[in-house]
Amino acid sequence: MIFKENSFLTQELKQGNVKAYNFLVESFYKKLCSYAYMLTKDHGKAEDIVQNVFVQVWLKKKNINSNFSINNFLYKSVYNEFIDQYRKNKPVIYLEKKYLEALDLVVEKQHDNIEELMLIVDKEINKLPPKCKNIFLLNKKEGLTHIEISEYLDISTKTVEGHITRAFKILSEKLGDKIEPILFLLFNLKPRLV
Repeated sequence: MIFKENSFLTQELKQGNVKAYNFLVESFYKKLCSYAYMLTKDHGKAEDIVQNVFVQVWLKKKNINSNFSINNFLYKSVYNEFIDQYRKNKPVIYLEKKYLEALDLVVEKQHDNIEELMLIVDKEINKLPPKCKNIFLLNKKEGLTHIEISEYLDISTKTVEGHITRAFKILSEKLGDKIEPILFLLFNLKPRLV
């Protein structure tokens, strides 16, 4: 039996069809684990999140809305489970909350192409001028402050700021307003106050 059509799949799930559920798990498990890993940077946590989502889908199968895209529903559920676990583990400060809200928008609008979008961002970062790229990655990937980078590279903090601003400008021109939440996904950035 083929469950490719969304409404048929959701109807069968609502009726407790185990084959429909198995089809759902087989079709989405790996993709959702990859997506959850991008959020957590931890394979074990990623798998836990996805397994929790599938358990909840089965337990609440009667509540599945046939009009919703099952694909959107699953990605959104993984994201929500990640947020729930994230909040349990640490208080969400205002800036982190803003990042998570921005990230949520990217997930909602780009769920099918998250991995592709991250590859594009990574490719654009690699196209940055070498010194600009190096400073940008030291700040965003390694988490070094402007002062730490200036001391490490023996350059002024103004030079560091200039390169980071230039990198953001180039990336924003190419990628638009998605750049910040995608950097959060790529580097698991925590917004900094400094």
